Amino acid sequence: MIQTYSPTIRRKEMEAVLTCMVDEKIGPGEMNVRLLQTAKELIGYDGGVALRSPSLAVRYVMEALQLPKESMVMISALAPSYLYITLENLGYKPLVLDVAEDTGLVTVEACEKGMKEGGRLLILSETMGVLPDIESFLSLGIPIVEDISHSALSYYPSEEKEEEVKQPAVNADGTEAAPEKKLGRRAGMYGVYTIMAMEDRDVITSGGGALLFAPSRREWIVLKKIVDEAPSIDILPDMNAALAFVELKEFNRNEITRRELFTVYSRAIMSGRHRSYVRASDEGSTVYSFPLVLNSGFKDVKSYAQKKGIEVRQAYEDSVIAMKTEELSQSCICAKSLLLRCALFPLYPRLGKKDVSVIAKVLSSLP
Repeated sequence: MIQTYSPTIRRKEMEAVLTCMVDEKIGPGEMNVRLLQTAKELIGYDGGVALRSPSLAVRYVMEALQLPKESMVMISALAPSYLYITLENLGYKPLVLDVAEDTGLVTVEACEKGMKEGGRLLILSETMGVLPDIESFLSLGIPIVEDISHSALSYYPSEEKEEEVKQPAVNADGTEAAPEKKLGRRAGMYGVYTIMAMEDRDVITSGGGALLFAPSRREWIVLKKIVDEAPSIDILPDMNAALAFVELKEFNRNEITRRELFTVYSRAIMSGRHRSYVRASDEGSTVYSFPLVLNSGFKDVKSYAQKKGIEVRQAYEDSVIAMKTEELSQSCICAKSLLLRCALFPLYPRLGKKDVSVIAKVLSSLP
């Protein structure tokens, strides 16, 4: 059976973790520092901390923001369920917003409505690696915390206007070269703080943990005071940090493979009646698996794929809407629809050519 999820663990990852064990350096230490420095170089943030869980990251964010208890925090209905639970446990009121059916992301309109209802903070989950129109959200004038667990190392479109080129570039053979597309800042560089979960099903995994960082110096100064007083049991151990460190180093290699598979799958569904999400910035968006919004029942598709040896799961089986279906069914209609109809197909670098061929054939012939 071809499993839906599989972390990409190669020899480099294994050797990094094993080295920590051999050196008996398994608690927070040098690898944690190296992980943060590498992430800082790749993403461009001012300062950050590697923690043992995404829930801890949320707690640190709320402490840094000093938002009064009982305040309403806006989150997506398709955000991971831990977010809702953590906010409630911290004494806040999660205000769950519906999403757009073509992207699976919270809409600006839903945020505006949420603000009128008392929403004071938006945790913007970039689920399935799809990037939002970030400028539209920033224009709302409300603090935003980016969740880049699925969109890690994505690029937003460039904010610079393309200059007119009088003489186009040419290839070595004399043909006109395609213009280079300018990429903007990385995902995570627009909010006041950013959470990058590194659980087993996230783009970058440490086997469990999260990076929390501040894009700018002003927010980092506030967060650093809290981090400096953090107990060691909150900090990501070196064994986990070693795994994430190599994952970051190998990201480009893995992403090239994921993009190739995504292209194969996208072509396979072109003649069918099912569709994937609209990705506004294909050049910069990180590929997170292959979500397919079905035009038929999930059970039928799951059964059909299973007969071909492929495991298919609900894309949002661990989401807020999955946990609170009855409570949110009226206010989050699109999210409920996607919960029931969005299937996740296997897409990860370790897939062999034979498995990819089987998956593509199934995608092209789904009922």
